[in-house]
Amino acid sequence: MAQRNPLAWLPGIRHNQHTRRIARPRPPEYSMDPRPDDSGGPTPPVQDSVIDGAIYVNGRRQEAPTELRDLAELHRRTPDEEGAMVWIGLLRPSSNQLLAAAEEFGLHELAVEDAIVAHQRPKLERYGDTLFVVLKSALYLDASEEVRFGELHLFVGRDFVLTVRHNQAPDLSAVRRRLEGDPKLLAHGPEAVLYAILDAVVDGYAPVVAGLQNDIDEIETQVFEGDPAVSRRIYKLSREVVEFQRAARPLLPMLRSLSEGFEKYGTDEELRRYLRDVADHATTVAERVDGFREMLQSILTVNATLVNEAQNEEMRRVTEASYRQGEQVKKISAWAAILFAPSLVGSVYGMNFDYMPELDWVLGYPFALALMAGISVTLYAVFKWRRWM
Repeated sequence: MAQRNPLAWLPGIRHNQHTRRIARPRPPEYSMDPRPDDSGGPTPPVQDSVIDGAIYVNGRRQEAPTELRDLAELHRRTPDEEGAMVWIGLLRPSSNQLLAAAEEFGLHELAVEDAIVAHQRPKLERYGDTLFVVLKSALYLDASEEVRFGELHLFVGRDFVLTVRHNQAPDLSAVRRRLEGDPKLLAHGPEAVLYAILDAVVDGYAPVVAGLQNDIDEIETQVFEGDPAVSRRIYKLSREVVEFQRAARPLLPMLRSLSEGFEKYGTDEELRRYLRDVADHATTVAERVDGFREMLQSILTVNATLVNEAQNEEMRRVTEASYRQGEQVKKISAWAAILFAPSLVGSVYGMNFDYMPELDWVLGYPFALALMAGISVTLYAVFKWRRWM
């Protein structure tokens, strides 16, 4: 007796020998950033997140419904037509929306889970005949001199491409227009879309590299000018470079993995050249970013050295000022002691008492003067010997 297909009850699933595994209930994963439907409110309908979608036959756009289910229905009606594929773009969909897409296209539960949680590292994974790709885009903002990162998930099947963006960047409308303007390239199917998106993401790194280079040049100037605010800027830029490195560096093994599958999956020669060009650009970006990190480490070391030198110079000046002040205090103290001795003798002999032995002594006055002079001279000699004067 033939076994019953356990997926037959699910709507929108093509039941054949290539039926893909869909998402099943799993313990939820959590992200530190809120999702659109985390507030507990009503979940938006699936079509709300569809930015663009169309059926392409031999590289030419045929129909462009606005709802995900309509696109899936068209996809099911033309699965065997040569060169037919569907390309759907979603922007920050809710969990329910992604699960609905998983039912329509038979996406693997682990890939869907990653797309729901988001904040994944760039990676490329294969689930049967579907590729799951995570990319990090980067955008340099001139006004604030900072880098803004975006996240893009791609599900690439034999005859469909589903893109899930969690930020406004990257703008895939330009990629779609570019491919639609080159039907010959788009006729290669989902692979062409994948490589075009990879190329757009990597090309988007070029302005970021230029902006970071300019920031580093400015920081070098600030360091040698002794700007006290440069340390904070170095720290902030170092964090951006590290984040940029995490976005760009994983592309190299991803592109290498795609290259290794050229022969196995019969990739067209034109697309091979296309991917090699993307890999060259990605390698250049990764090398530049590695260089930025080393430069910032060197700048941070130089800045710390200059700060220490400035602190040492300041301490030297403070010490010298304290030493000079101490010398002045010693001179003042010495003269005060010298003047105090005559004042003490004079105050004793200035007392108006009737019975003072020296009052009737003929030599009393000269003796008092000599005593005051002797004490003063002795103190002066002692202080001079101690180098207080």
